[in-house]
Amino acid sequence: MKVRRPAQAGAFYAGNKSQLEAQIRNCFLHELGPKHLPQASAKGQRRIVALVSPHAGYMYSGPVAASGYDSLATDGTPDAFIILGPNHSGMGSGVSIMAEGRWQTPLGESSIDSSIADLIREHSSIIDVDDDAHAFEHSIEVQLPFLQYVYRPEIRFVPICMMMQDLRTSVEVGEAIAKAAEGKDVVIIASSDMTHYEPQKSAEKKDRTAIDSILKLDEKELQNVVESKNMSMCGYGPVSSAISCAKILGASKANLLNYKTSGDITGDYDAVVGYASIAISK
Repeated sequence: MKVRRPAQAGAFYAGNKSQLEAQIRNCFLHELGPKHLPQASAKGQRRIVALVSPHAGYMYSGPVAASGYDSLATDGTPDAFIILGPNHSGMGSGVSIMAEGRWQTPLGESSIDSSIADLIREHSSIIDVDDDAHAFEHSIEVQLPFLQYVYRPEIRFVPICMMMQDLRTSVEVGEAIAKAAEGKDVVIIASSDMTHYEPQKSAEKKDRTAIDSILKLDEKELQNVVESKNMSMCGYGPVSSAISCAKILGASKANLLNYKTSGDITGDYDAVVGYASIAISK
């Protein structure tokens, strides 16, 4: 079975197990995060259908990401996760899925749920099996250590990398996932950062508009906001897919769990990146 080696260990997050566990623990305990360690519940209500989560280096976006994973832990233990991320590398096809194998991080190996991956492919004409898109992409990889820490390394997941992020593509991807997930206990994770490298007040204003669209579960409005305001939100397609999918699966509300910028971490507010954790729930 093929094993994808970590491409970002030692860069976006710590490169060995003990250091990474300490780093993730600090993200949860951070004053800008949940301020406590997560406790995964086997008896949670399981109302969260999708989660929007940032994907910068853990020193920057880790506390915000931890807020999302803390809520996910309390909500219960899904059987599998479908992680959608934007394609930063330019490698691979327009929408790329890995349908088999394992992904390795310093915390262990997680297996791709091939049965769900195959169903997603069956329900979409635009999703290709393409490992190249995933070889160096960080947006999906950085979600895995959080999931492994909260639950266990042996979680099952499906990675989907999106170079094409237009509304039509995003909705089709979301619909395919919804059909594949029908009757299953899965969570969709949409990996995205918000505005990139603008002054704090400008970033906060743009991000607030985009977040409002997500909270209204309006993927069309989100896409219009990103285009009309020339936003540098990198994962608007994955978020649009998650919204589309979550509504089909019964979600009716969204909750902003945390929003911060890199400036809130570093104190440099001249050119910040925005980070949001948002839960979409039944």
